[in-house]
Amino acid sequence: MSEIVKYEVQGRVGVITLNRPDARNAVNGDVAHGVEAAVDQLEADDNVWVGILTANTEGQERPVFCAGADLKAINAGKGNELGTSRGGFGGFVYRERKKPVIVAVDGLATAGGCELVLAADLVVATERSAFGLAEVKRNLIAGAGGLFRLPRAIGQAAAMEAILTGEPIPAQRAYDLGLVSRLVPAGEAMNEAHKLAEAITASAPLAVWASRKVVLASAWADDEALKKMTNEEFAHVLDSEDTKEGLTAFIEKRSPNWKGR
Repeated sequence: MSEIVKYEVQGRVGVITLNRPDARNAVNGDVAHGVEAAVDQLEADDNVWVGILTANTEGQERPVFCAGADLKAINAGKGNELGTSRGGFGGFVYRERKKPVIVAVDGLATAGGCELVLAADLVVATERSAFGLAEVKRNLIAGAGGLFRLPRAIGQAAAMEAILTGEPIPAQRAYDLGLVSRLVPAGEAMNEAHKLAEAITASAPLAVWASRKVVLASAWADDEALKKMTNEEFAHVLDSEDTKEGLTAFIEKRSPNWKGR
């Protein structure tokens, strides 16, 4: 039996793949714990600086990145298994981590699947993708961050329409609204995600991680708290081997050799 969540290291990149194409990659307990374990590996490996989250859509007539919660698991009384104590739904949506994760979407990301996307740092999507929070159509609400992350990503008016109607947002509109960072033809999401990951790993990892932390905090913290956090992160990055290397490389007119320390 194949792994329900795959994790593979490719250079400086850790690739996490949802692998339930026959179930539209819906999240059950195995998926949640598999994703959490994969993120643990990503965070613990000093040689891996960026993650990519994607999904296997082989054999699907209409590709689905993730259909959200596995309704069969919920119907069987296993709804409490769809999340973890550290990561929340899917082992991911509330997981604290320092390394950025790019999500590569080629197909529909709906309900909890959309909330997995919203929990990532950057979104690469194909033109046949779509993003929706369809919970209101089933007398439910999006309970894994979608109700506050979608308005942050695309603005309140567009998010309110999507949330109250339950209708998915097509990829082009998601790109125009700012949810999607890079929009590519069908089948090209992973290639483009790797290009983006390579661009990130060319930068100093400590600076990338520190910058990510402050940017995310800007969604909730006031200016004074953000100023304090920025100063703390700046001091931490400045007092590192990589800062010395970066300055030396600039002076010597060569590419820096980042160590992540």
